[in-house]
Amino acid sequence: MTRAMVLCAGLGTRLRPLSDELAKPLMPIGDRPVLAHILEVLRAGGIEGVVINAHHRADDFSSTIEFLGRKVMVLNEVEILGTAGGVSHAAPALGTGDVVVWNGDIVAPSLDIASLIDAREASDAEALWVVEPLHPAMGRDGTVGLDEDGNVVRLRGESFGTEVCGGNFLGVQALSARLRERLPARGCLVADVALPLLRAGGRIAAFRYEGQWDDIGTPAALLQANLRWLEQSGLETWIAPGARIDGAVQLARSIVGRGAVVKGAGLVRECVVFPGAELSAPAERTLAAPRARLALLG
Repeated sequence: MTRAMVLCAGLGTRLRPLSDELAKPLMPIGDRPVLAHILEVLRAGGIEGVVINAHHRADDFSSTIEFLGRKVMVLNEVEILGTAGGVSHAAPALGTGDVVVWNGDIVAPSLDIASLIDAREASDAEALWVVEPLHPAMGRDGTVGLDEDGNVVRLRGESFGTEVCGGNFLGVQALSARLRERLPARGCLVADVALPLLRAGGRIAAFRYEGQWDDIGTPAALLQANLRWLEQSGLETWIAPGARIDGAVQLARSIVGRGAVVKGAGLVRECVVFPGAELSAPAERTLAAPRARLALLG
């Protein structure tokens, strides 16, 4: 059975000061953390064995996973090994065979993991990357280029074939067992694995994904992911059990987490109040953690 690894060891520097008190994969989107959204998609695709690597605020992961009631193995990286090194280090926990690798800051709720696994097993490509294809009329846009057979032929400014359209790599991929055997103990899955593979004439195939997805690596992207969750859930606002909202506060397109408090008077619009945090009205486009508050312009 294919297992999965969620890469969670990053420092989340672009999300500071929020990430100073909460690891990026544990940031809230709607009613649960990013990691919970990822685990739900993996489980829906038939994957039960999941490993994550943790470094920054590593202790937070075990408590969150326990709260979610999921069986996930947490590997603490004392030193960050990189995306390739992290998967290599996790080999004993992942076992043999293909593995799905998912960046811990990516949410793609409609991704069909079972079909991704089937496509990798049916392909002779050493890796299958989940790619959002762009219309050919857009030219060489996106983070990767694809040929007419759906192979990656452009990556980080290097070309390896005739490109017919661009695409965006989601940071989700299925790695073959034979490629896993060559992963370095330290290094990056793109710079130190994918690029050398393509340069040597190897093949990375694309798994087309045209659904909604979010990369929550910046505060603006995190806020947008939360607003999208509200829209797709058919909600104007969401208030968790145990949250307290003062009577003179008006909420609009906002999310208030478990045990959070919104006090004062006035409109709170497009705000995310993390579990256990406090926010004073009025406020707009604000992310509030227990010890940090970040207001966004625009």
